[in-house]
Amino acid sequence: MLEFAILGLLQQSPMHGYELRKELAAVLGGLRSISYGSLYPALKRLQAAGLIASDDPTPRSLLPADAPALTGRRGKVVYTITAEGKDRFHELVSDTGPEAYDDEGRFGVHLAFFRHTAADVRLRILEGRRRTVERQRDRLMDSLRRTQEKLDRYTLELQRHGLDSVDREVRWLTELIDSEKDDARAAAADRAEQTPPPTAPPSTASTT
Repeated sequence: MLEFAILGLLQQSPMHGYELRKELAAVLGGLRSISYGSLYPALKRLQAAGLIASDDPTPRSLLPADAPALTGRRGKVVYTITAEGKDRFHELVSDTGPEAYDDEGRFGVHLAFFRHTAADVRLRILEGRRRTVERQRDRLMDSLRRTQEKLDRYTLELQRHGLDSVDREVRWLTELIDSEKDDARAAAADRAEQTPPPTAPPSTASTT
């Protein structure tokens, strides 16, 4: 998930580590906090794989021996995405498998980069996410029906709160799906209007 988000951000613009950490916090939001202890190892992995490159304005010989590997006082390392990284990012945004809409945070990253995602892929991811959340809602409702008589009112309210949250997400996803479908219909109508009607073939009837 972190590598996916890094590639997505660098797809938009080169950044140094501080900028990346700040933008990752905005992209991932409440999904997880990003520390330098997790960011720089991820950058190293991506760089070793040839997916990103760095431009270090501070030669290592000018740094103190105990300086952190990817920082310097006289300049900042700027990271850019490579051609291989762009190909990998394209693979990730095109993925419509279960991991694209699970509860491990991948869905949120996909959503953050939907503007780079094909319309049909966006729709499949949204519909997959809705199916996942609807299954969660069904399990919560079943659990509530079976246990509500045994629960104290505080625990019962907590379960109802969780069910309300899931219901809200289903409604939100339905709105996004309907919007995607409306956009697809409008685009299809525009294409139909711009397509010239077929011309009739010339008559081959002989004249007498």
